[in-house]
Formats: sequence, structure tokens, C-alpha cells
Amino acid sequence: MTIRKTYGSFKKIPLTLLLSSTFMASFTTYAATVPAGVELAAKQEITRNNGSEPASLDPHKVESDVEFNILSDLYAGLVTIDGKGDAQPSLAGSWETKDNKTWVFHLRPGIVWSDGSPITAQDVVFSWQRLIDPKTASPYESYLGSMHVLNAADIIDGKKPADQLGIKALDKQTLEITLDQPLSYFLGMLAHPSLSPISQADVEKYGDKWTQPGNLVSSGPFKLDTWTVNERITAVRNPNYWDNAHTVINKVTYLPIASGTADVNRYKAGEIDITYTVPSPLFASLKKELGSQVHVSPYLAVYYYAMNTQKPPFNDVRVRKALNLAIDKSIIADKVLGQGQTPAWHLSPDNTGGFTFAKPKEASLTQEQRNAEAKKLLTEAGFGPDHPLKFNLLYNTSESHQRIAIAAASMWKKNLGVDAVLQNQEWKTMLDTMHQGTYEVVRYAWIADYNEPSTFLNTLRTGNSENTPKFSNAAYDQALNDALKATDKADVGKAYQQAEQILSEQSPVIPLYHYVSARLVKPYVGGFNDSPLNYIYTKDLYVIKH
Repeated sequence: MTIRKTYGSFKKIPLTLLLSSTFMASFTTYAATVPAGVELAAKQEITRNNGSEPASLDPHKVESDVEFNILSDLYAGLVTIDGKGDAQPSLAGSWETKDNKTWVFHLRPGIVWSDGSPITAQDVVFSWQRLIDPKTASPYESYLGSMHVLNAADIIDGKKPADQLGIKALDKQTLEITLDQPLSYFLGMLAHPSLSPISQADVEKYGDKWTQPGNLVSSGPFKLDTWTVNERITAVRNPNYWDNAHTVINKVTYLPIASGTADVNRYKAGEIDITYTVPSPLFASLKKELGSQVHVSPYLAVYYYAMNTQKPPFNDVRVRKALNLAIDKSIIADKVLGQGQTPAWHLSPDNTGGFTFAKPKEASLTQEQRNAEAKKLLTEAGFGPDHPLKFNLLYNTSESHQRIAIAAASMWKKNLGVDAVLQNQEWKTMLDTMHQGTYEVVRYAWIADYNEPSTFLNTLRTGNSENTPKFSNAAYDQALNDALKATDKADVGKAYQQAEQILSEQSPVIPLYHYVSARLVKPYVGGFNDSPLNYIYTKDLYVIKH
């Protein structure tokens, strides 16, 4: 289970266009496309394993793919991301800008919620103000600040009320969004599930119970049908969805199975059509047994251990650096996992947004050399045989996370004499522990929200709501600011490289590997797309007669 996080790519607007002219958009729709000659099954239903029980179905209360996988089926945003990673119209049929700071979006005429009530521009305004309101305490509170929506930073800092956010309804179908500066990847960020509008009337009517079946109204291709906690969630086709004519699947079931072995067993038994992942120990045998049913693709995501930089001894950079150096990342990627994952020496995966970053000097050292440097740093920090470092390593319940944690703890013990005590918690509990700051070292990950390095790097900005390590470094923040101000791609890359270098030197997190996406998919599931951002929209799928 990973955080996206989640979730978006986009067709990047050239900086020269952003800084010079009017940009207008109106595209064709993107939905399930059944090739000519393909005979569909009479029963159009899909069962997907989703890895864990979702923390919530409130888009403003969640932060991971576990929730976003479901929310992306229930809700539509102003724009969506197609299989090529390009931004396409969704609830907004078109948009324009004259200065690349003020954007006007036109909602599709006649769009309605699943209960038939109109979707209005005011619903979007309400949703964004609720997202950023400190009273909501959303994990994605900082997202609108990262988008540079006008006044977002001041609202997050408590200097202005949420109703001062740079978004307003010009009329029921027209929305104006104002930025404090041009942003080349603005449209890609706009596709994130946290920005999908929710019904103001629904929230006000049901209060905290608005996400329950029977209460929740949705705007996407599916609507919530049932939710049996720790067993399953089902959603059925939403006939009021604006593009319902291009949806094929009538029902989708999401299962919260954390065990990779159980996931595979139920797939083989015919109970699951798409698995959440493929367990590393079973990967080679499954490739041999199931062949093309094993889907492996590049994936813009990083797996790491986050250290609580506010809690001694992790407020000491020498301790953090030593722990980073003493893990053999090649063994984690190649031996523990072995599906094509690559060792991570920087946070952003290679080719994120077209950028590739130089590795830090320690990447070129042997593991023995790295261990020697790590011992030196730990000794300087006051730890050694007579005063060993001991801490708790927390991960959410999963066979894969456990295997990685055992390997990391073994390396720390062998290479440094460090005792890492393994602890596991269920996903929702671990998230609470992280946000309360009551952990020492925790397993975490980040999946790109859009295809640009800032999606990874912004999570460690001072004050960012996803900055659970509580890392704060003025030079790092400045490097990210420099990247925003740069108008030449080479200068943007230099600023991001500087930010990555600071992270390597300060080590608030220990990047272990960059992901690949590995799933089992039944051969009768059509429309499955191996996206580098791992978006699997059920509306794009169909079941072939078998």
C-alpha cells in the first residue's frame, strides 16, 4: 500500500506558451473502447483487490491509492488523465486563459450528481475551500498551495480564511481559478482526486455520515452501493454520469486483502480479476505459470523509510545519514523484490517529467565503503558497542513490507550493530501514528500525483501537510522556489538537482527503491492500461466473453 499517494500525468504546456499567449482547450472524450470484433460477456462485473480497508471515502480525509482507486471511480474531476498521460476534459468541457494565471473553466451543460441534482460551479468552490480549511485537517491541505492557487499559502498558515481562496463561481456553469504565478503542470495537478468536487448539499445534509451508502452522491461513472468494513465495497454504474454511454462495466467490487499470497490464491480461484500486486517470492513462478497475465510496467513511485526528525536521535543528521548508508539498496531491489525495481539514490524516479538526476557520490562507493562511513558517523553521534542505537521500525501490515523490514533490520544490525525493533499496524492506524508524530522510523512511499519532480519534492517542504518527518531546510525550500521561477528547463533541472542533493546530505528519508507496477490481470479483462502513474479507471475496462 502506497501513498499517492497516489495519482496523475498530463500533457505539459510548453513554458514559452505558458508565458506568452492564450491557451484554449477542448478535446475529445476518453473512455472504454471495445475493438471491433470483440464479443462482450453478458455479465459486465469486475472484482479488484485494493490492498487494505480504506481510511475513508471522503476525498478530503485520505491520502493513498487505497482510497484514490475507489474515489477515481466514484468521482469525476474538472479534467481527467487518459491512457497516454494527457489531460482531457471531464466535468469541465473546455477552458481558457489569457495570462496563464487566471483560468476559466466551463462545466458541461446538464451535468448532475448520481441523485439527479445539478453539479454546479459552487460545488467546486465549496469543495476546494473545504479541502484547504484547517478545520478539515486534510492530509492534502497543502496541495492547493503547491498548485499556487491565489491565497492558498496564507490560508494554510492561518493568515486568511478559506473563502479567500483564488476560486469563484462566475455563474452556475462557469468557474474562475486564479494562480499567484504561471505553473506549467497546472492541468496535470488539477486531475488529482482530492480536487474532485463533492456535493455541498450532501455534506450539509448528512454531516459526518455523508460518505455512507445511501447518503453519498457521486459524479463519476460509478456510485457507492455497499460497504462492509474489512470485507468489501461495491459500486454500481451511475446512469447520471455525463459519459455513461461509454461505460461498459456495470458493477465493480473492491476487496481489502493485505496478504499478497491470499490475493494470488483468490485470483487463481477466480474470485479476483485484478490483483493489487504480485508478491515478490511468487513472481518468477507466476510468470512461468501465467505468462501474459503478469503485467509489469514502470511506475513513478518511491519506497522509503521516513525518520521523525523532531525526535532524538533522528534530529541528528549523522544518525540519519548512517542509517541511509548502511542499507544495501541493490539487495532490496534485486534480491528481496526482484521484479525490476531499481535502487533509489534520490527521491524522484528517473525521467519524472523528463528529468533525470545525478546520483550522490555514495552511490558509486562499494557497500563496504558505505558501511565504514556509516560507522564513523554513528560513532561521532555517540553510538557504538557500549551504547547501541535502538529504535522502532514501523510498517503497515503486509508480507512485502515485513520482508523488506526484516532485510533492512538485518543490514543495520550486521553493518552498524543497530537494533531495529519491527512493529506493524493496520493501514489506518499507521497513518494516525505518522500524523501524530509518535513514530521513530516508518515505512512510507509516494506515488506521483502528476508527472513532475515537484510531486515528490514538495512533500518535504517546510510546513507541507504531507511532511510527516517534519523536515525543514531553508536551502531546500529555496531550491524548489528557484525551480518554480525558472523559465528554462535546464534551469528547472538544476534547481531540482540541488534539492535532491540536499536531501541526500540531510537524509530525512531513506529512499530504498523506485517501483514497478506488477499485477495479475485476467485475460478476459479488456481495456487494462499499464500507466506509469498506475491509474486503473474501471470505466476504461470491459469483460470479454470467455
